[in-house]
Amino acid sequence: MAQKNVTGWVGWIYFAAALLMVSGGINAIAGLTGIFNSEFYVKTQSGSLLLFDYSVWGWMLLLIGLLSLAIGVYLTQGKRWAQIVTVALVVVSMIVNLAFIGAYPLWSIIALVLNGFVIYAVTLHGDELKA
Repeated sequence: MAQKNVTGWVGWIYFAAALLMVSGGINAIAGLTGIFNSEFYVKTQSGSLLLFDYSVWGWMLLLIGLLSLAIGVYLTQGKRWAQIVTVALVVVSMIVNLAFIGAYPLWSIIALVLNGFVIYAVTLHGDELKA
């Protein structure tokens, strides 16, 4: 099997890992906010977001945030499993942030855009980092 040439685009993986860790940190903070201060978010008429209340969404965001921080470290090491887990985690993060858009629209839109860049970088330039 021929070895893939490493180009300057390998920096996209480091960029994706940094975005993943920043996004994860902000998700963790947003999750903690939802857990400890649910009054911070705009309430719907039912007082919940889709099927769960804000503390459940807070726990989900916290979990996604902590996993993103951990996976970001392994992503910089060129681990194939980290690339696969990153894409899966980012897709879940995008779904959660899309559902959370009613409570905190600005952060949700920013998170969706950042997660899109992460998927782009990992899927297009992921193999170069290992080489």
